[in-house]
Amino acid sequence: MKTRLIYFIFAGLLLNLSSCMVGPKFSAPETDNPEVFANDNIEGDSTVSLEWFEVLGDSILINLIDSALSNNKNLLMAASRIEQSRAYLGFTKADMYPSFGYTFESQGANFNPNTGAKSDFNMHMGGASVNWEIDFWGKFRRSNQAARADLVADEFAKEWIKLTLISDVVEAYFQLLDYDRRVEISQRTLDSRTESLEIIGKKFYRGVSPELDYNQSQIQQAMAAQAVPLYKRQVAITENRLSILLGQNPGPIIRERNTNLTIDSVNIPVGLPSELLLRRADVQEAMQQLKAQNARIGVAQAMRFPSISLTGVLGIVSNDLSTLFDNGGIYQVSGGLLGPIFQFGKNKRRVEMEREKTNQLRLQYEQTVLVAFQEVENALISVNTLKEEYKAITDQVEAAKSAANLSNKRYDGGVTSFLEVLDSERSYFNSEITASEVSMQRLSAYVLLYKSLGGGWKIPEELIEE
Repeated sequence: MKTRLIYFIFAGLLLNLSSCMVGPKFSAPETDNPEVFANDNIEGDSTVSLEWFEVLGDSILINLIDSALSNNKNLLMAASRIEQSRAYLGFTKADMYPSFGYTFESQGANFNPNTGAKSDFNMHMGGASVNWEIDFWGKFRRSNQAARADLVADEFAKEWIKLTLISDVVEAYFQLLDYDRRVEISQRTLDSRTESLEIIGKKFYRGVSPELDYNQSQIQQAMAAQAVPLYKRQVAITENRLSILLGQNPGPIIRERNTNLTIDSVNIPVGLPSELLLRRADVQEAMQQLKAQNARIGVAQAMRFPSISLTGVLGIVSNDLSTLFDNGGIYQVSGGLLGPIFQFGKNKRRVEMEREKTNQLRLQYEQTVLVAFQEVENALISVNTLKEEYKAITDQVEAAKSAANLSNKRYDGGVTSFLEVLDSERSYFNSEITASEVSMQRLSAYVLLYKSLGGGWKIPEELIEE
């Protein structure tokens, strides 16, 4: 009996070792990569890391990033999906091995079911069973390949969510500082125009200034008063957005006001386009999704062939419980072959469906690559041009400030009209607001470049091992 069971197990191992795997072997798609980035003027390999924002020297920003990485709900869900995929991989691996079970059955009747004669009949049986579907065509191995690729894809998805989260936090923080500056500029302008309104009002009531000057001053004061609540509203909305990224209820963000961040000392070497495909976690995620789907073609093809299963039972049986262990053991060994014959093309169509899904994911991968190159080029041109734009707007602010001071002196000296003062002050206010916005856009362009380069994240070796 033991010898037969040994033969049974040996036969299963032999079939597994000698089996083949149907389905296409995976090969990475070839992409038409540019040799260099058109707008890259920084030499060297990319060394950008997840911590490059530390060069800004803003401890509040670093703490916000750390808080987001610990509490953001999307990132926590991504980590949970990884554990789910890891469990599913173990679930599919179990199909490759024999399944063991146990059974106990007790029957009692007043007739013999074998002869039909009326007589007391009792049977008690207990034992262990083993069932093994041999993976002769590679169905289970292809399923394992798909499950493992899905797990790796989820690992890459988490890294991309992490990178996107850092970028979103930093960009929201820059936006918040921008609106803080706009509130400060608007409030300062309001205070100045309120003071001017009081002075011109006194001149008007004394008959020194015309009513038009007084009305124009009222308009300018009201426009400044309108800007203050506008930007305060934007501050609150941005704080709420940043709070959600941090995984907390909407509310104020503690920070230093009037923080001036400079990014002139930051140079991010871009590197070669071919390296980008390895640095971008979303590109690698798309690759693994394609790899998983490619393996499912093999699963579908294997289902067109017969399945081979072996079953064994080892146990004891008796007509009386008291003598259950006295009659020696029993065993049963059997093999089975089950396969489709004619199902109106169902199995063929299943393979075709999986092939088309694979083709779709191949196109999705190629699209992801194209978008990655586009984002890098957009970020590079934004960094380069916004540097020039920021220099121009800061020069404009200095000139507008000087013109506003000069116009006020000329008006006080009776040399010019109040309209010149209004025009100069309006230009000064608008240029300051624009300078704040361009400064934020310039910082955000570096965030976009950082994200588009993959954040310097490197593929862990364990993710690319077969």
